[in-house]
Amino acid sequence: MMQKWLFLLVLSGTVACAGENSMVLQYAGVKVKEHNKTYMIERNQPPACLDIPVLPENLYGNKEDVNASGCKKSVYFSLGTIQPMMLDSKIKTVGELEVLEFIKKAQRSPDRYILVDSRKAFWYHYLTIPTAVNIPYDEIAYDSDFPEERVRLLQLLHIWQKAHGYDFSGAKTVLLFCNGAWCEQSPRAIRALVGIGYPKNKLLWYRGGLQDWLLMGFPGIKP
Repeated sequence: MMQKWLFLLVLSGTVACAGENSMVLQYAGVKVKEHNKTYMIERNQPPACLDIPVLPENLYGNKEDVNASGCKKSVYFSLGTIQPMMLDSKIKTVGELEVLEFIKKAQRSPDRYILVDSRKAFWYHYLTIPTAVNIPYDEIAYDSDFPEERVRLLQLLHIWQKAHGYDFSGAKTVLLFCNGAWCEQSPRAIRALVGIGYPKNKLLWYRGGLQDWLLMGFPGIKP
């Protein structure tokens, strides 16, 4: 009975301000400000979809009425390489609720946290997670032909260049993602950052990426 009552409270929004509970954030949403525009990042729950029962045929079948309503979305893993659950024992893998909490932290302290879309620019400009900054995985390793890429990387992540190497004492905590669990771009970005000495305890990985983000009903944006 208590669980049912709590669920009703969450849906009604009456506990939206009750602390930083990540379970509440998915219903209450996260208010963000970007490019002088304020909006909510919240889970899209069309009323019609709430009436569809959670049954095997609705989730995995080919019922045209469910598909037509926009309430069923499919994922295809015919391309790419499925990634492990953990890239490194010292690098935390996170899910959608942690991403929401991270975005909230980044809004409060942009000098300490940054959400990074590590895909190539054309992927990023097509669709990305709100507030994400694009740092393509292939622009992290130093390339003498494009020194401006290194300057931008250091500025965005608050890395200070020394005579020999880098100073990461003021480096931001970075949460990286790409297309999904089959996408190699964010793992490559993480390995590249580790390769230049970035502290592993300041790196987070959203394995599900943009695909899982959209499947859970959260919005994507065109930067």
